[in-house]
Amino acid sequence: MSTPSSSAASTAGPDHASTAGESSAEGPLDRPLNRRHVTAWALWDWGSASFNAVMVTFVFATYLASDSFGADDRGTQWLAAANAIGGLIVALTAPVIGQRSDQGGRRKLWLGINTVAVILLTALCFFVQPDEAFLLLGVVLIAAGNVAFEFAGVNYNAMLLQVATPKTIGKVSGIGWGAGYVGGIFLLLILYVGFIAGDTHWLGISNDEAMNIRVVALFSGLWFLLFAIPLFVSIPEHRATGENEKVSIIESYRRLWRTIMGLWRQQRNTFWFLAASAIFRDGVAAVFAYGAILGTTVYGVDPADILLFGIAANVVAAVGSFAGGWIDDRVGPKRVIMGSLIGLIAAAAIVFFLNGTTTFWIFGLLLCFFVGPVQSASRSFLGRLTTEGQAGEIYGLYATTGRAVSFLTPALISVAIGLSGDARFMVPAILLVLLAGMALLFRVRDPKVEDHLQPARPAQTAQH
Repeated sequence: MSTPSSSAASTAGPDHASTAGESSAEGPLDRPLNRRHVTAWALWDWGSASFNAVMVTFVFATYLASDSFGADDRGTQWLAAANAIGGLIVALTAPVIGQRSDQGGRRKLWLGINTVAVILLTALCFFVQPDEAFLLLGVVLIAAGNVAFEFAGVNYNAMLLQVATPKTIGKVSGIGWGAGYVGGIFLLLILYVGFIAGDTHWLGISNDEAMNIRVVALFSGLWFLLFAIPLFVSIPEHRATGENEKVSIIESYRRLWRTIMGLWRQQRNTFWFLAASAIFRDGVAAVFAYGAILGTTVYGVDPADILLFGIAANVVAAVGSFAGGWIDDRVGPKRVIMGSLIGLIAAAAIVFFLNGTTTFWIFGLLLCFFVGPVQSASRSFLGRLTTEGQAGEIYGLYATTGRAVSFLTPALISVAIGLSGDARFMVPAILLVLLAGMALLFRVRDPKVEDHLQPARPAQTAQH
């Protein structure tokens, strides 16, 4: 088995295209696209909207931020603190988790374990009653769910190289992100009609003790479970990169360090992309994370209507993801990311300088349109810079670099609001982060499909 440092040296990429033809590279294979595998893979993203859109963004997080759990934004502050702790855990462990699943051939197994963890933590939110005494339980469940979701995402993102081909990786990544947003649309519509709008709901559930919101947690867990199943039934397990050598946790971290040094010495383009994407993805994530709170507390959107905004936001984000994926394969992911960041910055500036609910709806939705392409193209960009055998570790680094700076936007938002006394000043804080990420991206080169193209090896793709 090669060590990560040697793997990094042999990874096909713009900085090391000369090794692209080596049989050990295990790059993305030049094979026919298996549409059944793509569909099953994208359905996991569809189901994951139950956690991202419902629990983290538009329903349960706003519930925890409500006055039911204490005045003075106590719920928001506690949730931010819990997520910061969870982010530290992810930053310290994600690459090693990805590395070990690469080498052990257990990528799908660990994706399954973490998916089940997210589902269980989501369902347990049913027990979070609208009382200050339950705030700690709520924020711990959501933060722990975020950690499990990040761990699942490491292996899920690495699967992109198993289900896509070099010439379709942008489109397939866009399909996945788009499916997540479309899944969010359907789920939010169901929840709005069934449990949010009005005073009485399906199954005779009322608003007493926030029962309608708590039932949403059960429904969301079931939704994720249902749509995650096809991936585990249809897609074969990833083939181990070696002979399943067992190494200690300490040795895993040594290998991780050698991988990072290998990227710096031999794949500088990958190194700088990880740095740039960590920053601009933090800003992009804040658009959804704080958008609902901004709409209700600053721009006068009714809390019941924010779910309708969430549905509309997922519609335009899905359109952006599908369009960005199609453009990605034709002009390259860097242009898609750059164009989308410019659109985000322009729309955010308009939201800041203009007031009113109508402004928030129009330009808030425009912000959401550009979020999808940034996320999709970033995932496909990294997929073009790594190999199938090293994908878990590299996507682990992708998660780690993102988490390593995940304090940046919340910290700037906290300072901006503290100095101004106005929650609207969270917008320029997000703008600063997006501009910093875009500045770093200028030094990154677009990867080329030819640098990674490998002949198909049927024996490898058929192995379970």
